[in-house]
Amino acid sequence: MAKQRSGPGGGNRDLHVRLKRGRKYTPSSQRWLERQLNDPYVTAAKREGYRSRAAFKLKEMDDKYRFLKPGLRVVDLGAAPGGWCQIAAERVQSVAGKGQIVAIDYLDMEPLAGVEVLKLDFTEEGAEERLKDLLREGAADVVLSDMAAPTTGHTRTDHLRIMGLAEAAAYFAFDVLTPGGTFIAKVLQGGTERELLDLLKRRFQTVRHVKPPASRADSAELYVLATGFRGDKDESAGAE
Repeated sequence: MAKQRSGPGGGNRDLHVRLKRGRKYTPSSQRWLERQLNDPYVTAAKREGYRSRAAFKLKEMDDKYRFLKPGLRVVDLGAAPGGWCQIAAERVQSVAGKGQIVAIDYLDMEPLAGVEVLKLDFTEEGAEERLKDLLREGAADVVLSDMAAPTTGHTRTDHLRIMGLAEAAAYFAFDVLTPGGTFIAKVLQGGTERELLDLLKRRFQTVRHVKPPASRADSAELYVLATGFRGDKDESAGAE
């Protein structure tokens, strides 16, 4: 009998679905496809109309920490294909005109109700100014970053690249967040993240690591969640 695991909503589904024989897959492609077939979050995303399983990561974090509220302005960095935007739009009620979602990615992203999408690389010169031009009053209450650079296969290089993106997102957040605002960014476990954490602790009241259940257990992926932005408070101030 196939093993079972609990998925989103508490339902169970059989695991160890295998690909049909006779089809030609590379070993890595076969492992990826079988993992997708056996992933309850992939199934739930299709069932609930979310564009990616990643939607559940933001959903689970907000269910616990409650940082997305009706009327807030949200920036989503690295937004494609739009799973995080869907959750944020539901919770800040941007479709109803209460909140606002501004998203950016260099990848194509299908239009989404209640979301303003900018197709542009966030790291390009002028991208941050264009984002601010779209925001009401040029400010945001929440900055989300699920950005990740294409992997090279070299662990150290990949770690440095994703931490560089997280740091760039943090400085953007410092520039646009309102006092009390929230910042979330994807990071990887490793020593260089300490510099980012120290930086955030000088600017936010609370900084914590979060690994939502939807984040695969065998992944080095974590999220840093910083809440209670201090506004223009001097960075040299000590962390709480």
